[in-house]
Amino acid sequence: MSGNLIARSVHDLTAAAWFGGSLMGAIGLNGATAEAKDPRERTRLSSRGWMKWAPVQTGAFVAHLGSLVPILWENKGRYASQDGVMRWTWIKAGVTVVGAGVTLYSSILGKKVDALSEEGAEGATEPSATASPELQSAQDQLRVLQWIIPAFAGTVIILGAKHGEMQRPKNVKLGMLKSWPVVGKVLGERD
Repeated sequence: MSGNLIARSVHDLTAAAWFGGSLMGAIGLNGATAEAKDPRERTRLSSRGWMKWAPVQTGAFVAHLGSLVPILWENKGRYASQDGVMRWTWIKAGVTVVGAGVTLYSSILGKKVDALSEEGAEGATEPSATASPELQSAQDQLRVLQWIIPAFAGTVIILGAKHGEMQRPKNVKLGMLKSWPVVGKVLGERD
């Protein structure tokens, strides 16, 4: 196995962990804990589940970023000379960074919900009618973020597929030609 195959595999698998973990948490964990009989257990159990997942998620983020080093090194020539590669790389990096920030923010909200779990709730992200404004705000935000996070992760996976498509020989040739000013202008008019 080449170093780039390993790096690309780690890169894809860690994005998949982010996507799958966040989606399973929103549907499975939050959905199941909403069925707890004790309203205080609904947020407490959900929070405990997310806390158990947090080290795995953090490790996945670190490995995801670490896998970029050999990928970027291997493709440095394409970044400089193939039309569109650098642009899509920056887009993917932006989506990853913003998504990671949203994920971190949701964990901060989760800790707030856990600290207030004695108030009880309808579900992990559904406050009770008697919830404090602090708990209600945190749960309302988490109810939205639980769906936004897998959307970010899924977008990172799709952008990874876009990068893969850009590496097809015909796309590399076309991208190299488009990077030449005169040829790029002619080919750009045909798109």
